[in-house]
Amino acid sequence: MKSTSLIPHLRDHCPTFGNRVAVAIDLAPLQDDTSLQLPCAFVVPTADTSSVNPAQNVTRQIVRDRFDIALVLDTTDSTKALDLLHDLRAELWRALVGFKPGEPYSAIAYEGGELASAGANRAIYRLRFFAEFQLGRNRATDPAESWHERELDALSSFTGMTVRVDAIDPADPNLQRPGPDGRLELTFSGDVTP
Repeated sequence: MKSTSLIPHLRDHCPTFGNRVAVAIDLAPLQDDTSLQLPCAFVVPTADTSSVNPAQNVTRQIVRDRFDIALVLDTTDSTKALDLLHDLRAELWRALVGFKPGEPYSAIAYEGGELASAGANRAIYRLRFFAEFQLGRNRATDPAESWHERELDALSSFTGMTVRVDAIDPADPNLQRPGPDGRLELTFSGDVTP
């Protein structure tokens, strides 16, 4: 999931942070960075998982994109920090749970939270969220999303077929039994019009 859809949304709907919402890859530098005005939040992409494809002839996998919101809090007064954590968590739920970050994603859901690190003056608390989407298109007119779909798109169009039937019985006794005798008993054709 692109963080560009989340950052402005969080800035607009989480007034406690002001504009102190950004993206982070590694949380370790945040613990020691004293230039940060607290509290602040960071969107951290963490993982994606997928379901097993239930179909044999098409791609239909549900992919779950996970991301964390890392809250950096001032812990010089631990009671005040815990109360603020409670309020910020509720503010993030109101901003994110049920929000659709764009096509093709489902609504964001909350997965849990945990303390990531704590020091004498600051702590980082991670709240885990996820949104899901389907890997594999729904309509043939949609662009290909997998190699299999690209291969199918490269095939020529099906315009019709001719079926020739050589039945096993009655079999010619002069030929190997059982088996077709080489004479066509039935022929039919069908055309497909789009």
